[in-house]
Amino acid sequence: MSTRPAMRFSDRLLVAVLPWIASFVIRVLYRMMRIEFLGEERVRALWKDGGRVIVAFWHEHLLLMVKSYRGPGGKILISASKDGEIIARTMELFGLGTVRGSSSRGGAAALRSLVQLSKEPCDLAITPDGPRGPRRHIKDGLVHLARLSGRPVIPVAFVCSRGRRFASWDRFLLPYPFSRGVFSFGAPMLYERGEDPETFRARLQQAMDDNERRAAARLEEQGVSAV
Repeated sequence: MSTRPAMRFSDRLLVAVLPWIASFVIRVLYRMMRIEFLGEERVRALWKDGGRVIVAFWHEHLLLMVKSYRGPGGKILISASKDGEIIARTMELFGLGTVRGSSSRGGAAALRSLVQLSKEPCDLAITPDGPRGPRRHIKDGLVHLARLSGRPVIPVAFVCSRGRRFASWDRFLLPYPFSRGVFSFGAPMLYERGEDPETFRARLQQAMDDNERRAAARLEEQGVSAV
């Protein structure tokens, strides 16, 4: 059964047009910013050895996160909603595949798809607090995926010196042109054999928080603060 939502004509028109606009905005904004990659050698070392990973980042950083990925190919978990359809088609314009589903809609099927995909030579990406929160809280999906796939989780964070925080549940971040930005890659996190799920969740939560602090500290070294 398809997880793509049924839509009216007006919605179909938006879904056909908005991804092209969004992809244009992302490309232009990225080129107008001064962005640094921090710790990317960690994941590149895994790719060089033929490894594949699970990339994890908070929902609020979604806008530019597609530009952080410079790997051999991947698929990202996107909500099975109208907004998710727009995001999915935007990701596809950047060459990323998508898996549709979330904790609130099609979650079990999406998890099965991701576990199956983990047997293939492609990276997987997930926002562990999406699509509705709680903000910066790791839900069960990522924990189960790490356990069942045996893949390392790579925390990725984005910070910028100037931007707007929206009044949404995730405080979605819109970076401003000509600001400074940092993509930070944390150390690989493996689900250890026999480990309690809550222990892994706590370790990963700490790793993601520490990774974002590392990115913010990098900005501070340049004399600016993260928004």
